[in-house]
Amino acid sequence: MSVSIVVGSQWGDEGKGKVVDLLSSQVDIVVRYQGGANAGHTIKIGDKQYIFHLIPSGILHKNVICVIGNGVVIEPQALLDELKMLEDNGIDFEGRLFISHNAHLIMPYHKLIDSINEQGTQKIGTTGRGIGPCYIDKYARRGIRIADLLNKDDLKIKIRKNLAEKNNILEKIYDHAKLDVDEIIDECLAFDAKIDKYITDTAEYLNDAISKNKSVLLEGAQGALLDVDHGTYPYVTSSNPTSGGACTGTGIPPTKINNVIGIVKAYTTRVGLGPFPTELFDEDGQKLGKIGAEFGATTGRARRCGWFDAFLVNYSRKINGIDRAVITKLDVLGHFDEIKVCIGYEINGKRLKYFPTSSAELNSVVPIYQSFKGWNSEISEITKYDDLPTEAKEYLTFISSACGFEIKYISVGPKRSQTIEL
Repeated sequence: MSVSIVVGSQWGDEGKGKVVDLLSSQVDIVVRYQGGANAGHTIKIGDKQYIFHLIPSGILHKNVICVIGNGVVIEPQALLDELKMLEDNGIDFEGRLFISHNAHLIMPYHKLIDSINEQGTQKIGTTGRGIGPCYIDKYARRGIRIADLLNKDDLKIKIRKNLAEKNNILEKIYDHAKLDVDEIIDECLAFDAKIDKYITDTAEYLNDAISKNKSVLLEGAQGALLDVDHGTYPYVTSSNPTSGGACTGTGIPPTKINNVIGIVKAYTTRVGLGPFPTELFDEDGQKLGKIGAEFGATTGRARRCGWFDAFLVNYSRKINGIDRAVITKLDVLGHFDEIKVCIGYEINGKRLKYFPTSSAELNSVVPIYQSFKGWNSEISEITKYDDLPTEAKEYLTFISSACGFEIKYISVGPKRSQTIEL
């Protein structure tokens, strides 16, 4: 029996999709445990590229069961679009996809309110997909869950009650036209007709599978530093991408977890607003973005780029309990004469002992760097660790030591084949 968690160790965009796809060949079940369609996991097989926002990345393996857990918030059209994409590409998922009856639905009013709020003065840099407002309703105990689709009379009552409140806010506070309640109800009923066969008590299903010695891989979205509790608040997501969120988002108890795998990009990126101590505004930053094709899979927004932050990743390793790591995009660094790693922060000349999650404090830090000689060579076709340039191996050894984890895999390109196992 093996239950593993895959977490993004930085601010997301570490390459989790490729890694989950790679590891899926070794497991029976892959589960997405939090977030929504604000996440984009990209997988490249040969010349074909797939981008998943809600469906677990293991769906491309025909013998793998995929589960959307209760911690995920589901935007109906986004899910239907992904299902159609799978059908169009000849990927059979019948009997291989289960959706938690306790997962919450992102309603049209969530997306509208999200986009309106993002135009105001308190910008966070969200994707505008309605994730935050949906989680707000979830914790205010007025959310619409997948289970509500199964009782049409109760569903209509709940939507009418919710929309009466939302329309009041839209009209009187935002000076926006009201939404049509009947149209929203019809959309929900049409969605139910299409996904009813996938709805399952996934917590029961998963625990039963584990008792039968099935291997399970739990897949998070975003990254640890976007965690609403442990990230760089308030510039965070509305859920818990950290490993703790895997238990609450699936119903699998922590006593069943065997290991936590951290996905770590060989440099640092961030999308949206918020503090970023090692961000580069010079030619090196532009170079990282261009060579690394740093554009969001969900929004297309350019990612902010900077040097690797070992102080940040070491913090992530602690709060997630990361045992092993996968280093991604190492090939991007093969175009630099000098590479830097942040090994700590200073404020007013005083070195910090702990990672600060306060945005005000993090905006004030001065990163302390250690420089490394670059290898200035193409490594994307290398398949063995021993064949990597000496400088690349020294860089990896330092990262492993500074962050406190063992490196298990190294990704040197976007394709499945461009992976080195240690």
